[in-house]
Amino acid sequence: MNEEIIIRKIDDRKGMKDFLQVARDIYKGYKQYVPDWEGDIVDFFNPEKNPGLAFSDVQPFVAYRHNEPIGRIAGIVNHKANQRWQVRNVRFSMMEFIDDVEVSAALLHAVAEWGTEKGMDTLQGPMGITDFDKEGMLVEDFSLEGSMSAYYNPDYYPRHVEAFGMRKETDWVQIRIDVPKEVPAKYSRVAQYVREQMRLRVVKATKKEMMQGGMGRKVFQLLNEAYKPIFGFSELSEAQIDYFVEKYVQLIDLKLVPVVLNELDEVVGVAITMGSLSGALIKSQGRLWPMGWYHLLKSLRWKPEDHAEMLLIGVRPDYQGMGVNALFFDDLIPIYNKYGFRRAETGPQLEDNVRELSQWKPLHPQYVKRRRCYMMKLTIDK
Repeated sequence: MNEEIIIRKIDDRKGMKDFLQVARDIYKGYKQYVPDWEGDIVDFFNPEKNPGLAFSDVQPFVAYRHNEPIGRIAGIVNHKANQRWQVRNVRFSMMEFIDDVEVSAALLHAVAEWGTEKGMDTLQGPMGITDFDKEGMLVEDFSLEGSMSAYYNPDYYPRHVEAFGMRKETDWVQIRIDVPKEVPAKYSRVAQYVREQMRLRVVKATKKEMMQGGMGRKVFQLLNEAYKPIFGFSELSEAQIDYFVEKYVQLIDLKLVPVVLNELDEVVGVAITMGSLSGALIKSQGRLWPMGWYHLLKSLRWKPEDHAEMLLIGVRPDYQGMGVNALFFDDLIPIYNKYGFRRAETGPQLEDNVRELSQWKPLHPQYVKRRRCYMMKLTIDK
């Protein structure tokens, strides 16, 4: 290892400033990059802010050369996920680095060694604690603008992790559609059948119903059921559910969140979508102050951006494959047109989730922004 490269565990405010600075430096000149809210990154490592730390260990690292931060990475051991999947994985996340293989190798080695000390035998990533954290390294479509819900990275990143010895575990793709002026006939027919024969209906909850009436908790409990068999999923705890309800309900326009109820008023499906905040994040550079709040409020309330992000779709397992998704499209397409959304893009979808991917065919989807989860077995010399 190059002696000029020093890897430091980050455990104070000064170190966290360097952790944030790495991304600012890496992405100067990258118009495609959509930054995170820096406050969210800081909160991720704070047990008082992140309920996922009740069952996960995390450790940020920064790489330095001549006292300048040139790379960063976070190690994660999610004990709940490891128990669920019967593995001993240490995940890496938030990895950013200059185009120097010695820097990327030093960062990965630091997480691998940290994980080995905790009894882990496999390095995996990029993965977060939950599916609400960004996951997967971009391996295609580097020229396309990123999104607020997924990583963007330069094209040299995959070469570096593969040079370290990591190999593909799974891929995700995002689905991009042009919003049609009318609901495709197939969706209209299926939606009508589902309403009439299965007695399902779409409702739009108020913020009060979501936060105080229990609807928000029911939505996230449904997502726990729907996502349980999905790769790497970590079931949300009650504390996490409360946290996400409080955080996201305040942010999202609930007219863009169709909730499907059955005859017993049980939540059997939900689509969490919102107007994109990518432009606001780019203009604010990920900071609320001094003007980030204005760009955020403008995108949320006054002048929405021209596209929507379809963050999550969940259907209760006993209702999957029965046409519930047609209700989402039948509801959302007219609203997207009213809001002036010209296109919509999903979050990352697993490449082998055939049922999920096939539902988009009537909308002539583009499959873009392939991202990869890498893995390797650990043999770290101590």
